[in-house]
Amino acid sequence: MQTQKMSRIVVTPVYGLRPPRFELYRIQERINKIRALKLLEQNRKTEKPEDFIIYDESDSDDEAELLKQGNSASYNFVDFVRHREYQTARHIVVSPEYGNRHILTHELFKENPINLGHVNKVFCSQWLSDRQVVFGTKCNKLMVYDVQTRKLDQIPSLISRSELPNSNEQSSGIHSVQLNPSKTLLATGAKNTCDIAVYRLPTLDPVCVGENGHKDWVFDACWLDDEFLVSGSRDTKLALWRITEDVLEAKSETPTHKTILPVVLKDCRNAQKVYEIRAISFNQANQEFAALSSNGFIHVFDAQTFKQEMSRKLPSSQENVCMAVQCSRSVYAIGCKSYTLLLDTRTLQAVKKISSRYSGCGIRSASFQGDILTVGTGLGLVMFYDLIAGKYLESSINSSRTVILKVSKGYVFPDEEYMDIVQHVKYVPTIYTHCYDATGMRLFTAGGPLPATLTGNYAGLWQ
Repeated sequence: MQTQKMSRIVVTPVYGLRPPRFELYRIQERINKIRALKLLEQNRKTEKPEDFIIYDESDSDDEAELLKQGNSASYNFVDFVRHREYQTARHIVVSPEYGNRHILTHELFKENPINLGHVNKVFCSQWLSDRQVVFGTKCNKLMVYDVQTRKLDQIPSLISRSELPNSNEQSSGIHSVQLNPSKTLLATGAKNTCDIAVYRLPTLDPVCVGENGHKDWVFDACWLDDEFLVSGSRDTKLALWRITEDVLEAKSETPTHKTILPVVLKDCRNAQKVYEIRAISFNQANQEFAALSSNGFIHVFDAQTFKQEMSRKLPSSQENVCMAVQCSRSVYAIGCKSYTLLLDTRTLQAVKKISSRYSGCGIRSASFQGDILTVGTGLGLVMFYDLIAGKYLESSINSSRTVILKVSKGYVFPDEEYMDIVQHVKYVPTIYTHCYDATGMRLFTAGGPLPATLTGNYAGLWQ
């Protein structure tokens, strides 16, 4: 079992060939241990061998690396602080996910429910800063929540030129809020849910509306860099938008916004007309982005040329609604009705099916925090899968128990009593969205009732 280390310091000796505390027998002990583990792994007989295996590092390099480093590597956090103060270490790093993993395994996360009033279903969310969370709702509201003052503000939706006054067209709500890499722009849905709205950060001043790209509801978007944005819609089309310096430099005494048109508009092949583009993820390592269509296909596009490279049929075509990418391990995670599917980003071959552990669970949101895959479900549960261990994250308090966050019920109309008596169903909110702050020490979860006939919302801050 691989242990998670909080820090790593490699000290280079000033005098001599070997660093202080160098003892060859300790290195030999570690090499013997590595050899024994390799031999045990080779002799282990599995009932069903894996079809696809990812190797983290080259086995042949382990012993050479140990001999090269000697005893110069320290995993003591006191050494980390001391060498950071003295600036004596050449290589000094701290694991960004250690705090998150420690909080989860020791069951330290506590929920602070957030009262959102009578808004309907939170579909998407992002942290704007260490104290602000922005989220979009089914009732087409863009809201900002201050975690310190607990104040809730609504950001005015941007209106397109083509939108008719007093239009009664049914809105699908805001399904995506995305920050560009430098966190200077926010892309989301406009008042017309077929269009894209862009705001300036941190002020949230309007910048532009992207129109004439989609003819149906926009379900997701992702930034390729600080300038280019890709959106996917229920009309099975992908649109590429560019926010140029001319658009950004336009200033006025009164808040106003410009209108932009798509640079490229492309049909997603093998996404049939009755199936929509539900999720988009940018794989920076391969300079490509993947689109997930509800007919059970994943489609990969070259981010430089905007050309479709390949499509692959997924094992399940039921409720494929969310997707996340872990670039360092070359893995896509796709949420399905009864499990989470891991795909190799290079071949789109299935690596593993992660059972949801609860029947009829439904994976509604997914994200990676280092090597931990976090999934929000339709049963009001948040679960955590450890990619290193290849299993759900286990509690350090009780080894027989996996780490699960059970959310509060929030608000629903008709109320829970109606659900229990009329529909004979115990109400639990669906986790449509979740997001970690920059430290990974706080988690925002939100959603609402799954049935379209019910109105309600849920939001909570775990810290």
